[in-house]
Amino acid sequence: MSQLNQMPVVEPQENAPTWYASLHQPRPLLVVISGPSGVGKDATIQRMKELGQTCHFVVTATTRERRAGETEGVDYLFVSETGFVQMIARGELIEHALVYGQYKGIPKESVRAALASGQDVVMRVDVQGAATVRELAPEAVTIFLTAESEEALIERLRRRRTENEAQLQQRIETARAELGRAGEFKYRIINSECNLDETVDQVIAIMKAEKCRIDWRPVVL
Repeated sequence: MSQLNQMPVVEPQENAPTWYASLHQPRPLLVVISGPSGVGKDATIQRMKELGQTCHFVVTATTRERRAGETEGVDYLFVSETGFVQMIARGELIEHALVYGQYKGIPKESVRAALASGQDVVMRVDVQGAATVRELAPEAVTIFLTAESEEALIERLRRRRTENEAQLQQRIETARAELGRAGEFKYRIINSECNLDETVDQVIAIMKAEKCRIDWRPVVL
């Protein structure tokens, strides 16, 4: 048996640093994935799910119409505008915003329950929503996804063909403004086309590093 294996286990002392006792406790993270429309937020989260990441992936509530291929309770919680306003009045949302004439918001209870159980929570929000989450939870790990360039992002938006020309121009102008707010986030990842797995690897690496921080603090909502 090596000398390393024979080393005695050292028990924490009464005057040990406060972080010492919590080294083996769960360190759940609140991870905010944000960025302009078309940058790949949904694709990144979907790939994390496919790779078996055991996180609580928050389902956003929205008043927009369901698109082809989207599933209720998986892609979004599709609610009426009246129902959404009632959720706001009851204080059921962490954040909410009116985006392109449609409401979007993050339900509060499921996030609190997941964090309390020790699970990492991953949410996708727009840049405006990320600012609200930062105010509520400064400990949140905020990640800004971006394309290789502004031109590449605009081309992605055009290829989606989900809006008419006027709506598309509005999204492009909003995306340009949001690109200028990348400095508000803790991390930035360039989500290049055909390199989705690399993007996901970087997200996971960030999460692993955050759990190793000496100054880690729990999220309080």
